Amino acid sequence: MSDCCSAPGLLPFETALEKMLSSITPITETRELAIGDALHYVLAQDVLSPLNVPPHDNSAMDGYAFAADSLKDGRVLTLAGKSFAGAPFEGKCLPGQCIRIMTGAKMPADCDTVEMQENVEVTEAGIEFLKPRKPGDHVRNAGEDIKAGQKVLSAGHRLTAIDIGVLASLGLNAVKVYRQLNVALIATGDELKSPGQELTPGDIYESNSYVLAAMLKKLHVNVIDFGIIEDNYQLIKAAFVKADQQADAVISSGGVSVGEADYTKDVLDELGQIDFWKIAIKPGKPFAFGQLSNSIFFGLPGNPVSALVTAHQLAIPGLLKLQNAEAAKRISITATTATDLRKSPGRMDLQRGVLSVNEAGENIVTSTGAQGSGILSSLARANCYIVLPREQGRVAAGEQVTVQLFDQYLQ
Repeated sequence: MSDCCSAPGLLPFETALEKMLSSITPITETRELAIGDALHYVLAQDVLSPLNVPPHDNSAMDGYAFAADSLKDGRVLTLAGKSFAGAPFEGKCLPGQCIRIMTGAKMPADCDTVEMQENVEVTEAGIEFLKPRKPGDHVRNAGEDIKAGQKVLSAGHRLTAIDIGVLASLGLNAVKVYRQLNVALIATGDELKSPGQELTPGDIYESNSYVLAAMLKKLHVNVIDFGIIEDNYQLIKAAFVKADQQADAVISSGGVSVGEADYTKDVLDELGQIDFWKIAIKPGKPFAFGQLSNSIFFGLPGNPVSALVTAHQLAIPGLLKLQNAEAAKRISITATTATDLRKSPGRMDLQRGVLSVNEAGENIVTSTGAQGSGILSSLARANCYIVLPREQGRVAAGEQVTVQLFDQYLQ
């Protein structure tokens, strides 16, 4: 069995990821934003609740509030008042009395229990309770959801729409967040044309920057698109110099292989420091990571599938570290492959598959077919990676494999 580490410079994926993350220094600049403007920003400090939620004991039902001890001597209580949300009962509820109460209304001070209106009868003598009740029934206690001083959200958390609602419910109108990252995109290749342009013999449409920009929007970063740069050393160098001046991270696609017209790696060697180049992953072996004067860079392969997979598996975790965000949580499960899977030992293989559940409730994964690094449709049809370890060989239908579900960055 071949050893992926025997080839000089070919790092195991896990080693490359660990080395990359350990060399990235997160940004420190913060700003205070109104909660209405803070969606998808990363929190720069913990959010502690300034109050109890709910702020007071309140009713979980429309019905009647009373002291449970009042029913020890009979089932009929006299009505002493009403409590509505926003208009609480402020008087005394004496033994033998009850209060008409609505859902969410503040519990009167002398009451500890609520009975829903369906379980009482209104009589001339008063309110007759038809069922016994334990103290505390149908009462939401103060701080039951969130207690004053409790940590509600942690630094590093990316704010969701629900989080904005939680912040509003706490009476907070602003939060401290990290600023947005600036990420530059550079596509290189004489053969590339933008969608809408006419293709000439040998041309192809450039898709990597569109896929990458769409993925980056999920990270809530500011994308600076440098467009397509032809295979010219000086033009590529000029683009990288300008991108380094404007961005926190530079992502290029193409030009990191060993072809005669692949200049990106040479430019990176001149302008910065390449921490590693080539990793033991398929697709995506020619992946470069390193440092420029003012930014970090991710040099992705030019083939569409290789570019997307390395962006997802390496660049996204790197950018999350850079913006102080929580690490991406990838969900992996075990499934039975319904198809034979071709594989040679030497590199970790991320094949594209469709995960489903059969009638017996078993997880079944099926290959999307041809797995070439230029077949972007193999990803479009998939909902998961079939993760085959680097030492793994061919897999026969019916065997167990590890499946990594596609996350929000690919959807």
